[in-house]
Formats: sequence, C-alpha cells, structure tokens
Amino acid sequence: MPARLPSWAWVSGLTVGAMAAVTVLAVQADQGPKPAPTAAARPSASPSAQPTPTPSAPAAVPDGSGTGRRIVYSLGQERVWLVDASDATRRSFAVWPGTVDPDPGAYTVGTRREATTGSDGVQVEHIVYFALQDGVSVAFSNAVDGSSPPPAAADAKTGGIRVQKADGEALWAFGTPGTTVSVVK
Repeated sequence: MPARLPSWAWVSGLTVGAMAAVTVLAVQADQGPKPAPTAAARPSASPSAQPTPTPSAPAAVPDGSGTGRRIVYSLGQERVWLVDASDATRRSFAVWPGTVDPDPGAYTVGTRREATTGSDGVQVEHIVYFALQDGVSVAFSNAVDGSSPPPAAADAKTGGIRVQKADGEALWAFGTPGTTVSVVK
C-alpha cells in the first residue's frame, strides 16, 4: 500500500500552485494594453456619477482663503481643501454643491450631526454645519450609500454640499466644532 501524503502537504502544494497561477496572470495583465489617463471630470448631478480624483497634484489652495488650520471651500472650483496649521494641504476633493451657496467669507463649524435624511430624501452622514444663508443651513455631508445627489428641482433650496464617502469621513474628523471654514469665489 503506497504511503499517504499528509493534508498539510496537499494544502501547501495547492497554495503554491495557486500563487504561481496568480503570478502568471498578473504578469500577463501588466504587459497588456492600459487605458489612457483622462482629465479629471467635473462632478455630475447624475445619481451614479462620482467625482473623478485628479491624477496629478490637486489645485493650490486659493489665494485669500486665510492662514492656519481651516477648511477652504471654493464656490467656483466646487472643491474643498483641508489645510493644517502649517498651511499644508492635507486633503483636497471635488464636491456637489447645493442650490444655496454661502456668501464668500469666514465661518466657523458649529454643530455636527452623525446622520439624518437630507432634503433630497437620501440618508446622509458626517454632517458638518457652518453657515446659514437665506434661512437655509449650509453643511458638508456624504450619502450613506456613497451616491451623488440627484438633480435638485429648479425651485428647491438645498444647502447640503455633498462629498464622496471617504472625503466625508476625513472632513468629519478634521471639521470639529470651532474649525474655521473659509468660503472663496
């Protein structure tokens, strides 16, 4: 009767074989055609669209946004920067603005709310309130499911500035009560 191989030998042999197959496939994939990089897309209001991260370094923090630790929100660029006390950008990302923009100026993060339902009916989280404009609260938030906001009705007044989920988590951690929010054109 032939000797039986122990189970560990079978498992080791199968693992080595699987790793070899994955390595061969990875090498083949690396040598194949690659998609050409495209310019960063502006965030779309379609429910499935997500802002495309910029392939190169993000745009510089806008002039006139102040100094020190702050959140900078550019209305024209539809972009946010998280800037530390040494004026270094820690993170920058595209946003979907609401229909009500805050006036340019300096604001302070007041209250924050972990989760609620947005005015568009979407479950949102990491809500960081910083302004009141025309009776509408203006705040950063992200959809719990990671979606972008649907297009707002022409007469809707929404102050939610929607961000991607990972950016919402970063903004929540950075934007504690008392943090300055600098809104620029």
